[in-house]
Amino acid sequence: MSGLFARLKADTAADWQAYTHHPFVNGLGDGTLAEGAFRHYLVQDYLFLIQFARAYALAVYKSDNLADMQSAAETMNGILNTEMQLHVGYCAGYGISAAEMEQAPEAPECTAYTRFVLEAGMAGDVLDLHVALSPCVIGYGEIGARLAADPATKRQDNPFLSWIEMYSGDDYMAVMAGATQRLDRLGAERLTEARYARLARLFATATRLEADFWSMGLRATG
Repeated sequence: MSGLFARLKADTAADWQAYTHHPFVNGLGDGTLAEGAFRHYLVQDYLFLIQFARAYALAVYKSDNLADMQSAAETMNGILNTEMQLHVGYCAGYGISAAEMEQAPEAPECTAYTRFVLEAGMAGDVLDLHVALSPCVIGYGEIGARLAADPATKRQDNPFLSWIEMYSGDDYMAVMAGATQRLDRLGAERLTEARYARLARLFATATRLEADFWSMGLRATG
């Protein structure tokens, strides 16, 4: 295998499949996902981004060289000052305001996932943190690319096509590639076989928490 991410994904294949081919994801592809489910997901995803910005702030602290600090700071800045604004604009199309999202309570699945990632980083080092982050950052790109390439994906009158296009577009493909390269480099620098089993458990748990996040959205059909 070419790097740490590929090894982690292969060794947690069942969890990865359940996450990337979740019924919520399939509903995005065929356009059958209930709007209420998607709206709930959008609100929670906004709250999720706030916590992930904190995770990249932690990555600045945990990094042991200036280049990695700058990279993490750039990602944090991108989340806070670009991605969240884009998210607000996207949600406006569904009649959801920034104030409404900021005042919404976190769903238990959002809290469980984001705090798990933060705890992984606080208890471990920068490699632990990026392993915990990778199912989200890399997985969304894989999902977007798969749906975009799938002939079965509905393109005409699919209300979720713009979401698919966002996560399959060149900008996000660059984000995904950068995250994969960073994780593989950190693995080459820090990984030992004695440590791998713990990282695989960390990755599997984060992946299952991603699937739980989809399930949270799927249950909110009203």
